[in-house]
Amino acid sequence: MKKLILIAGIVCCMMHTVSAQQVQRMSVDEFFAQTEQSSDTLYVYNFWATWCKPCVAELPYFLEVNEKYKAKKVKVVLVSLDFPEQYETRLLKFVEERKLTADVIFLTDALRNQGWIERVHEKWSGAIPATLIAMPSHDILEFREQSFEYEELADWLDAVLGKIEHN
Repeated sequence: MKKLILIAGIVCCMMHTVSAQQVQRMSVDEFFAQTEQSSDTLYVYNFWATWCKPCVAELPYFLEVNEKYKAKKVKVVLVSLDFPEQYETRLLKFVEERKLTADVIFLTDALRNQGWIERVHEKWSGAIPATLIAMPSHDILEFREQSFEYEELADWLDAVLGKIEHN
């Protein structure tokens, strides 16, 4: 019986570690360093939070785009703006329960770092959901502060990919 309890405890710890590995913690400066790297991949950064109902409602569309456009070198990154005290109790649990397949980033210092929202895009008021499409190697930087239905997101992405193909 003691062995069974010990094994169950180890499995629970391993499961928690796996979910923690799915969410990459980084500072705002580390995030911008990542977004500015030249690459042949088109990045779709979706800014969201677990407490934002429109954000949660559109997540399946971003996950579908991530899967459907993978061959076209499109990568969705979900940037969580959850509060720091919610990281373990809410965000990790959410990512694990929903089995999110896209990369998830948690900005560790977003609340303390003044001016980072304008660095994402000058037109961003800070409201979420918001999405940035970026590919520095092709001077692609597009932003929308809104929630999406799948067709609208896919149409926007197709338009951006069309611009890349014509360059």
